[in-house]
Amino acid sequence: MDSRRPPLAPACPTLPEYVRHWAETTPDRRAFTFVEHPAQHSRGVHRTLTWRRLDVRVRALAARLADGTDPGDRVALLCPQGTEYVTAFLAALAAGLVAVPLYTPGLPGHADRLAGVLADARPSVVVTTSRTRDEVRDFLGTGGPRIVVADEVPDDEGRGREPVAPDAGATAYLQYTSGSTRAPAGVEISHGNVVANARQALSAYGLDTRPMTSVGWLPLYHDMGLVLSVAAPVARGALSVLMDPAAFLHEPVRWLRLLAAHPDAVSAAPNFAYDYCVATVTADQKEGLRLDKVTALINGSEPVRPGTADRFHAAFADQGLAPGTHCPSYGLAEATVFVCAARPGEPLSRFALDRDALAAGKALPARPDDPRAVLLAGCGTPAGQRVRIADPVSRALLSEGEVGEIWVQGPNVGRGYWNRDAEEVFGAGFADAASGPGRWLRTGDLGTVLEGQLVVTGRLKDLIIVDGRNHYPQDVEATAQEAHDAVRRDRLAAFAAPGGTGGECAVVVAEHARTALLAELDVAAVARAVRGAVSARHGLRLADVVLVPPGTVPRTSSGKVSRALTRARYLEGAYGGRARAGAAG
Repeated sequence: MDSRRPPLAPACPTLPEYVRHWAETTPDRRAFTFVEHPAQHSRGVHRTLTWRRLDVRVRALAARLADGTDPGDRVALLCPQGTEYVTAFLAALAAGLVAVPLYTPGLPGHADRLAGVLADARPSVVVTTSRTRDEVRDFLGTGGPRIVVADEVPDDEGRGREPVAPDAGATAYLQYTSGSTRAPAGVEISHGNVVANARQALSAYGLDTRPMTSVGWLPLYHDMGLVLSVAAPVARGALSVLMDPAAFLHEPVRWLRLLAAHPDAVSAAPNFAYDYCVATVTADQKEGLRLDKVTALINGSEPVRPGTADRFHAAFADQGLAPGTHCPSYGLAEATVFVCAARPGEPLSRFALDRDALAAGKALPARPDDPRAVLLAGCGTPAGQRVRIADPVSRALLSEGEVGEIWVQGPNVGRGYWNRDAEEVFGAGFADAASGPGRWLRTGDLGTVLEGQLVVTGRLKDLIIVDGRNHYPQDVEATAQEAHDAVRRDRLAAFAAPGGTGGECAVVVAEHARTALLAELDVAAVARAVRGAVSARHGLRLADVVLVPPGTVPRTSSGKVSRALTRARYLEGAYGGRARAGAAG
């Protein structure tokens, strides 16, 4: 399973060299615009950097960062979403340092993760802004790394200083994984990796030959946000329009208005964001909204649910949204981000698969209306790289229709994990070398190839194995959240826990809907509904169903539910004081 055409050779080996190129050739064109929403119903205040202005700021901040540091030192980015974040990231690369994209200490629920990542990365410098300087200083305490305030570095600091030309093979930044299935690890992404992946993404969505505007609210410390909103626009010389993730969550129509305001818009969001727009954007807000100029809406959830795309397009069809804009995609931090993508303008590929056969490792067709069918979307074909399906134990190459671990090979695959032995992950080989020579990335994701497209089925480490049968947690979660209106969508986790006879049992921890009051809920009735639905559809007996208040189920820094952390908290008894239906039997 290979790309239909070879990856385009990048014109520049590093992102800072692209910035200098566009500053020289198109100095007055807009490069980055950050749209701030200072009030609840604000239409947005736009702050823009041209390519010339971006180059000036990158040079100045790079000069400040280079003072007192050595090549390869880490620079932690603890900036709020905005143009200063973009400038700081590019400046660290231009100075020959290693950027560590992170977030401010004020991000709710993630202070422990931030402290852990900083301890692992050991940065020499932390970059922040004047708005967040005090909270960063308080968080770091005394004796911490040097703090540079990006918006207080004068323009003339970069004058007379020749820019560094980093080696394309050197590490450009550490992309810390979200930690949805394990402790976060820093993937070493080289300058060559990120440029290659930016070009691959542009090619995959047909953006290398047509105009584009990137419109994004995904956080820039997330792999998708960083590549789609920074790296790809820099490589293309295109405008990137940014907004804060919190601004989207407070009023999701803001994202849709920015899509409507910029022709040839490309954006990305997970499943929950599309469903959130459907549920919250009102008829009044849709008035005058035109989405007919949107080129691509990328969905990189694992796995992509066809129903989400159907609901979103049904909700906004009257606004001119074309059905071919939804592009299911697959990627991961270890491959910079992009691996496979469906192309804009093509109909959504749908696969109805037999649930029992899928659990046994075979992707066999089923009737779409069969309640035991699993409905999945195809994620298209690779973008300038190779994808194979391997047996995770024997490392044998699997044929089309067989479910196994997704392996990836390409110029975008990272160098390894910072400060960790990563040979098992980044240096895998097939049992029969002829099946796929060279080193391969083991993704830890399960999938298959159907009709020439990659279909992602779940995470290898997330599988729930009870009585010798495999169950995908996302399928169990989808059934549970449809079982009762009191279960909050996309805020629940299904996982395996130790059973009473030495085996494993299945548990669901779910938040109740914000519209429901816990004291007024019939918790036992909710649990019975969830148990009955899961039993009927999956043949799986839930040992425990726990209902908890909104905000209780932990999420990763990228917004995914963390099954691993939910499981750990459950086993520690953290939910013992919550409303709990108790163990079955």
